[in-house]
Amino acid sequence: MNAETLAPMERLLAERACERLVVEFVHRLDLGDPGSVAELFTQDGTWEWPAGDRRIAGHDALRTYFGNRPADRLSRRICTNILVNVTSADTASATTYFTTYRVDGYSDGLIPPRPPVQVGHYEDAFRKVDDTWLLTTRTLFLSFAGPTERLDGPRQS
Repeated sequence: MNAETLAPMERLLAERACERLVVEFVHRLDLGDPGSVAELFTQDGTWEWPAGDRRIAGHDALRTYFGNRPADRLSRRICTNILVNVTSADTASATTYFTTYRVDGYSDGLIPPRPPVQVGHYEDAFRKVDDTWLLTTRTLFLSFAGPTERLDGPRQS
């Protein structure tokens, strides 16, 4: 079955499931368990960052990679303009713009606002496996980037 033969409700449900994966990915990185991001990928799924020459493939490698996030990192990612293209009953792709705010050395409370550390977009490929939509590939493209600031001591709100 190709994308043209999908019923409108099937297309809508597929688009929403893929959008949810995009949001769940950043939610787990910022507010949840970063290592659990691997569960959002197919078993052979990959995360790629061409400019950084990184390619992480498979659940174990993804779990290790994202699970090694510094424990004192505070981050918030803002995703917008999520454009999902359903290509068949079991495949889709998407482009999502994102902005990342991030510091290391965080312990508690509010910190003064900072400019974003990254602005770019993700290009994603999705596949439906056993009635569940998963990422097969997430590729990160940066348009603007800088170093992650390390806080030099406790911050007060």
